[in-house]
Parts: sequence; C-alpha cells; structure tokens
Amino acid sequence: MTMLLPAVEETASIEARAVSAWFGERKVLDRVSLMMPARSVTALIGPSGCGKSTFLRILNRMHELVPSATLAGEVRLGGDDIYDSSWKLTDARRHIGMVFQKPNPFPAMSIFDNVTAGLKLTGTKVRSSEKDDLVAECLVKAGLWKEVRDRLRQPGGALSGGQQQRLCIARALAVRPKVLLMDEPCSALDPTSTRRIEQTIEDLSGEVTIVIVTHNMQQAQRVSARCAFFLAEEGAPGGIVEEGPTETIFGAPRDERTADYVHGRFG
Repeated sequence: MTMLLPAVEETASIEARAVSAWFGERKVLDRVSLMMPARSVTALIGPSGCGKSTFLRILNRMHELVPSATLAGEVRLGGDDIYDSSWKLTDARRHIGMVFQKPNPFPAMSIFDNVTAGLKLTGTKVRSSEKDDLVAECLVKAGLWKEVRDRLRQPGGALSGGQQQRLCIARALAVRPKVLLMDEPCSALDPTSTRRIEQTIEDLSGEVTIVIVTHNMQQAQRVSARCAFFLAEEGAPGGIVEEGPTETIFGAPRDERTADYVHGRFG
C-alpha cells in the first residue's frame, strides 16, 4: 500500500481550538474548543439547531464545501492542523471518515465494490490481491460479514436500512481512518438495527477515535465515554455549555441547563 500523506500517529486524538463558523453573515458556532480523546467515543448532544452537525462537518473539512460557509480556529489531528496548507482535502477524508444520518451506499454497486469505493475517492492504493481480505476485515468490524458473505457481488441497495448503515461504516473503515465521525447514525433505524450499530461502535472504540452526534440520551449514555452539551441561546450562535465524562454529564452536571436537557425538561 503506497500513500503520500501527512504523518499522523497510528491512533490520534482530534481537538478543536476556538472554532467559530458562519453561513454568510450568520454566525452558527462561537469559539468552540473540545478535545476528543484517541480510541474513545465522544458524544455531541444538544437540541436541534445548536451547531452539533456543523461542528462535526468542520472536523473533516466538509463545512468548507458549502457556498458562503467560513470558519475560524484550528482542528488538530494528533497535533497537526488539518486546515494547514500542507493538508489536501483528500488527506482529511483519508484520516477522518464520516457516516451520515441516512445510509448512503451506492445502490447499484455491489456490496464488495461499496466497501472499496472509498479507496478511489481518497487515492488509497491497495493491491488487487489484498482487496478480498480488506473487504472481509471491514465487514467483520462493521458487524455485517456473517449476513452478506455469500452475496458480496449483489447490489448494496438491496440490503435493509440497518445493513446499509453498517455497509457505510465498512466503507469508511476501508481507508483505515484514525477518526470516525457519525451524524445520528441510528435515527432512521429500528431498535434491533440500532443495537447492532451501537455494538459496532463499542467494538471499534478500542482502535478508532469516534465522535457521534445523537439526540438519543440513552444512546449517548450507552456508547460514549465523554459528552459535550451544545446549546444556542435565542439569537446567539451555538457553543459548548459543558463537557466531560459521560457519567458526570448525566449524573452530576455543573450547569443547570445541562441537567434540564439530559433529564428531558427541554429540547
């Protein structure tokens, strides 16, 4: 495998430093700083419209693709600023994968080709002889191998919604990212599929840094080691009210607004 990429340690934390974001003249995030530790799950919680998904997209340079979108601050992966001129957009995509709210496999493409699709998109070279093992490895990690191993050449679009989401996770893992971002990955899934995705997150957390946006407070408690509570006061941009160990955020939060949110009194 040959890759010309910025050097990043094998497992890496990702850190936002004083990140602000705008859409045109409208400021949507104000000086957000957050350390998301390596090989751990950090959950971003908060009501709709407080900037969680925007923040997540800033972490792998998707924000800059929106017309009129601007930002300030730094995002550091293992100490390197991913917005530095030495980083190409494909470098960020290679190191920082993304799984979206709605499963988005390539429907006409086979399960096998869906898993390997990210290799082309990021310019990652893998020998043909290694692709079978890579696909199997990623499908195992995504908790999907046993269900699809006998139909790898069938279309990915024929899978159920939960299976499609796990296929998207396998596709993201194929380029061996250091960080995996997940934007409400279970919101469109049934309880059984949700539990399988959560088990996949748990299994992956020992080797990949995971950041997940979720509106499901029970899910945040189940899957994450740390939480950051985002809030946008009326007419103001979003920011972090409080962050820390998940058990503290839910059991003994310092800010009354955090307690109100996690206990369902608003949002």
